[in-house]
Amino acid sequence: MVYCIGHSIISPLGEGSQANATAVQAGRSGLRVHTSRFADVEPFCASLFETPQDFTALCIRSVEMALKEAKIKPEEPGVVFILSTTKGDNLDLITPAQAIARHFGNPNPPIVVSNACTSGVCAQITAKRLLESGIYETAVVVGCDIQTRFIVSGFQSFKALSPEPCKPFSPDRNGLNLGEAAATIVYTRTQTASLTEHRTQIRWILEAGSIHNDANHLSAPSRTGEGAYRCLMDVLDGTDPKDIHLIGVHGTATLYNDDMEKAALERAGMANTPVSALKPFFGHTMGAAGILETILCMMQLQQGTCIKMLSGFGGVNAAIKLKVERRKGES
Repeated sequence: MVYCIGHSIISPLGEGSQANATAVQAGRSGLRVHTSRFADVEPFCASLFETPQDFTALCIRSVEMALKEAKIKPEEPGVVFILSTTKGDNLDLITPAQAIARHFGNPNPPIVVSNACTSGVCAQITAKRLLESGIYETAVVVGCDIQTRFIVSGFQSFKALSPEPCKPFSPDRNGLNLGEAAATIVYTRTQTASLTEHRTQIRWILEAGSIHNDANHLSAPSRTGEGAYRCLMDVLDGTDPKDIHLIGVHGTATLYNDDMEKAALERAGMANTPVSALKPFFGHTMGAAGILETILCMMQLQQGTCIKMLSGFGGVNAAIKLKVERRKGES
């Protein structure tokens, strides 16, 4: 099995996973209209840090927070660093990944996962495969993206941005909001006595993962949700859909993406399963989204099984299934 032994979130809503979960529970959102963040860019609604952040430094801060909980030695050869990002540091993906691994004294080449908006989930699937293969004992998966003039103007050219806070699955939704964040999950495959030090009452297990491409369009999802549906069926293998307690949807609030996810969930027999849509709080954090939203989905459950699903440009789709359980002997 692959276990989560540490995690962290840094966003405009706060530092630390608990601070961000508390903000969501209180109904706080980081979304607001920005009129002068970038030159020659029309006003846009997003969740941005008050001051511009350095990409690599933000990733390192997030990893440091997660490692405090994980209680591992990042310099050990059995540890691998995986960076999930769509744009990296001004489109440079490998240099910050190397800098992060080097900062923690890790001897292994870092892995970069950049697969559009599914990157954060794909990175966790990559970690699962590496751990289960026995190549590594522990994986530090960090996701991050910082908004730039290039990104914002690109989404504006698609007419995809909402001028107000997004409304996933609402009949009057009118587009997405962008966001900034860094999030980290530390996974291990070793269930040892020391594992009890990391989580005294609840443990998280990454049970399954799937990636599919529906090959539909460069920027539009399959209207039938074919790729997302196949991911759901893969991770549901051997699980009754009625036993899924929560689904973390992509929930971008764009017309076609929400329709696609709805179709996929209906086809998979989960039309009535509770869903978690977090972009009204954080915006679309791109490379961080799959990790940030996975953490918050699991924190919403005291016990049970959840699915996190994402889709992205190029027809990519990904989903993971996680179990949240109370340790035996705990009340």
